[in-house]
Amino acid sequence: MPPEPAPADAPDRPRTSIVPDLATLAAGGKRAVARALALVETARGQPDLVALLDAAASAGRADVLGLTGPPGVGKSTLTNALVRRARAAGRTVAVLAVDPSSRRTGGALLGDRARMKTDPDDRGVFVRSMAARDRLGGLSDDSIAAVVLLRAVYDLVIVETVGVGQSEADISLVADTVVLCIQPASGDSLQFMKAGVMELPDIIVVTKADMTEVARRAASEVAGALSLAGSASAGWTVPVIRLSASTGEGLDAFEAAVAAHGAFLDAGDRRAAQRALQEDKWVEEAVRVRFGTHGLARARKIPRRSEGPFAREAELARELTSRQD
Repeated sequence: MPPEPAPADAPDRPRTSIVPDLATLAAGGKRAVARALALVETARGQPDLVALLDAAASAGRADVLGLTGPPGVGKSTLTNALVRRARAAGRTVAVLAVDPSSRRTGGALLGDRARMKTDPDDRGVFVRSMAARDRLGGLSDDSIAAVVLLRAVYDLVIVETVGVGQSEADISLVADTVVLCIQPASGDSLQFMKAGVMELPDIIVVTKADMTEVARRAASEVAGALSLAGSASAGWTVPVIRLSASTGEGLDAFEAAVAAHGAFLDAGDRRAAQRALQEDKWVEEAVRVRFGTHGLARARKIPRRSEGPFAREAELARELTSRQD
């Protein structure tokens, strides 16, 4: 609840913000993180929140792993396995499950959090579902801000989205490593190749590898599709891994591939360059959603005065709104 205003004859005194600073957030545990994520959805544009988000953006320390693919492919099962292994290795983990939205309430429809088998008393694991709103399987502005906060607090952030067609591209706005999950005998590889999605992932996983022969055939089809689409990044060859999260088959190979991609990003400051490009895309997408393509064209002509992406977004919103008025 916001503080009451001081009486007119009272001396000036500093206001107490409901938005924590980054140090307070990091020390506050799961409850503090949950409150901060609630503010992301209710206090967008508030100066204190903008400052917190920009501080978190510059302090992001986590590896951000993006899992995308169609419903039923096994992303939640894989996420559960990755959380267990990360905690066994002593790493803290945050999971953001981005669900399609209910048209009636605007809330998360599938409730991926219900499928996460985590210990609620484990302070090293945080799980949150957020709605995609009007972005199908993609990421809303609130989801992007949530990832920014989580990666400043935890060691590993897993973002799980339900991909539908080309909206898998949205995961590349926040993930350091994009993982596309494909189910054997589903025809996914052909559909994704048609949609241009094969150009996006850094790692491709063929799930349910216990379907031995079918999984091998699917992996071969995916490898063929990749040869036509090309790699996600120059110098990086996208691996195709057969994996069964329920039996553990392929998990070691998957984690080795994730580690190898992380090393690739850290060589030559690729990670920093990729995150800087992502920040520019956050600002452009937020402006486009709010003000349309004409507003975005005008925003590109406005001189940059703010360094942080969220301050830049707020700055452009004020400028464009004043021009409309």
